[in-house]
Amino acid sequence: MKKQLLRALFVPLALLLITQVIADPELDRLIEQTGVKAGDIAMRDRPGWREPRKIIVRDVLGFYTQVAGTVPAVELVAVREEEEAIGHAADADAIIGFCSERIVAAAPKVMWIQIFAAGAERCLAVDRVASGDIVLTNMQKMSSPVIAEHVTAMVLGLARGLGPFSKAMAQGEWQRNSGITGSMQSIGGKTVLVLGLGGIGLQSARRLAALDMKIIATRRSSREGPSFVDYVGLSSERLELAAQADFIVNALPLTAETTGILDAEFFAAAKRGAHFINVGRGKTVVTDDLVAALESGQLAGAALDVTDPEPLPADHALWQMGNVIITPHVASRGGNFIRHSMLAKENLRRFVAGEALYNVVVAERGY
Repeated sequence: MKKQLLRALFVPLALLLITQVIADPELDRLIEQTGVKAGDIAMRDRPGWREPRKIIVRDVLGFYTQVAGTVPAVELVAVREEEEAIGHAADADAIIGFCSERIVAAAPKVMWIQIFAAGAERCLAVDRVASGDIVLTNMQKMSSPVIAEHVTAMVLGLARGLGPFSKAMAQGEWQRNSGITGSMQSIGGKTVLVLGLGGIGLQSARRLAALDMKIIATRRSSREGPSFVDYVGLSSERLELAAQADFIVNALPLTAETTGILDAEFFAAAKRGAHFINVGRGKTVVTDDLVAALESGQLAGAALDVTDPEPLPADHALWQMGNVIITPHVASRGGNFIRHSMLAKENLRRFVAGEALYNVVVAERGY
């Protein structure tokens, strides 16, 4: 009886302590820089809400060490592999770092899942997540700066012929007077179309504008954009805008609306000789149509960090093209985990306190 009384007193006190928001300039700066927003509904106001007692935490890149002891009323269980997580899932209230059909099936009480990736399509394939029974939050916009740097490198690589020059290196060929130099160009004053002016698109536009490029863009829901973007159109304007662009950057998420949206019609509408960069999702592009556009010269080159299929088969035509640069879905690498861990840590605090979470994925929208 005494233990139950102590627990009854301790738990509300612990919850009160963690709900006191301590000023964190770094967190405030992150929110301001990325524009991430909290969901519309506080967790405590959702049907079936209860005070959490146990949360599974994927122990990756030191994240568990950062959150251990921060929510004293809750048991945080550190795991490394999904199988281990499944073994602890039966009475878990939340899962940080894992999302699959198997783990959700093993966790009937789970109310919240935090993933460490921006892409949510795999998790949204799980019925309880897609239905909204489980709140899903992701890392949208956390890797945007480093991915934008990758985009910048790809634009410069295509403009300066780095793809074909690097392939000539394997043969030990000094191709100073080759056709490669004839296609080299300056990017200053050239027009870039950014498809998807979200986190990645916005950060890419910012960097390319600083290199004296003209930026036009599309976004799903509005025509609003920062001063360094010359024009923001709706997604329905993509064909018209593609005809104006020397470089096209695809930063679209994968949704029902965007699957296969960059097809033969789109590439035919593009300005002849344009370059195409994809750091969005492979399945937004019809790969055969992209290959055809490259073979015909409609596109002068492409730089791809994502493909469909993925991994790209060793005998695929794209590997053999001299005007194509391929990186194996690594655009987000090389950044630090600070932004991710900061957001996940804040979401953990908010979840335990029953507050609205940041970066809630809207199933109908797909991100």
